[in-house]
Parts: sequence; structure tokens; C-alpha cells
Amino acid sequence: MYRSRTSNSELDQLIQLLSKLPGFGPRSARRAVLHLVKKKDTLMKPLASSLAGVAEHVHPCSSCGNLDVSDPCHICEDERRDKSLICVIEEVADLWALERSGSYRGLYHVIGGTLSALDGVGPDDLNITGLVERAGEDSVTEVIIATNATVDGQTTAHYITDRLKNAGVSVSRLAHGVPVGGELDYLDDGTLTAALNSRQPF
Repeated sequence: MYRSRTSNSELDQLIQLLSKLPGFGPRSARRAVLHLVKKKDTLMKPLASSLAGVAEHVHPCSSCGNLDVSDPCHICEDERRDKSLICVIEEVADLWALERSGSYRGLYHVIGGTLSALDGVGPDDLNITGLVERAGEDSVTEVIIATNATVDGQTTAHYITDRLKNAGVSVSRLAHGVPVGGELDYLDDGTLTAALNSRQPF
């Protein structure tokens, strides 16, 4: 447990809270706090105001699980999106990554993680039931499973596929293999195997 050398309880509390964030430890949290204090007017106060605004107004979309100030979110409400496609992702960060690519114009469904026996995460802990309900809508024709290429991600993908058998939709999976610009000598065995198994006519 990190023990601050300062007796200031406000600083101690802020350091402890920041150290709980991904990528932060006690030392990096302390450095961040010192930087914030030095930039109180230009950084700390605007950050505090922004955090309060997000805490007050941003909520998960009741349909897809995206984070937004409106419910349904702006993606679900966008009439320009292809309502026949639902892309299943683990977390909102995955949704943001796909949106940055600009290559997908359908809808999303955030399940909130992956199945994991070691971590005690079962089907009831994920938003899979909501996905099955949405897949049963007349407008939906395809569900794209975009879980990560990990053991838990693959297990979750297989489970979702089984749950969608009677939904009357086609189920596809993101391709895995050699990345654009990748060199074979630098790829791991699993990636090479996936690339060979997913080969396509040239």
C-alpha cells in the first residue's frame, strides 16, 4: 500500500483514487497529482468540471451499451446507419476503435467483457440476452462477432453463436491473421495459424 509523505488528506485521497486507474500506480499517480496542482487553473479545475459533467450526464445506452448523454445513443438513433447489421464487441473502447476506422456503418452491441471461468464471469454477467433479443428483430439480418482473439474471446464467440442459432440471422466473425504491413518473421505462431486457416482466393 502506498504511503504518501504529505499529511494533506485531500492530496492523499486524490493520489489513491488515481492509482486505481488502468496504467497508473502509486508513483505515476503522485506525479500526475503534482502536475495537476501546478496547473490548477488551466488543467485541474477544467478536469474536475469535466469529470463532474460526465458523471452527471453520461450513461450506457439501454439498447447497445454505448456511452452517451442520450438514450438511445446517437449511433442507435442515426438513420444513416445500416440497421440490418449488429457488431458485437466486448467493451465501449472496441466500439470507439471501430468508429475511428470509419469502415463500419451498422449498429453495435457491447456485451461488457468475456466469459471467464477463472474470473467467475458467466453468461448472466454479460449483456448476451439483450443481444439475442435484438437479433430477433425483423430488421436485423447479420450479427458480426468482434470479440478479441483471446481464449476467453473465442469462448465467448462460440457461446454467442450457439445462442443465436434460432434467431434467424447469419453470424460472421472478424477475420484474424497477418496484419496490413506485417512481416511473417515477426508474427507469433497463433497469428500465422489463423492466417493460414482463414486464407482466401487470390
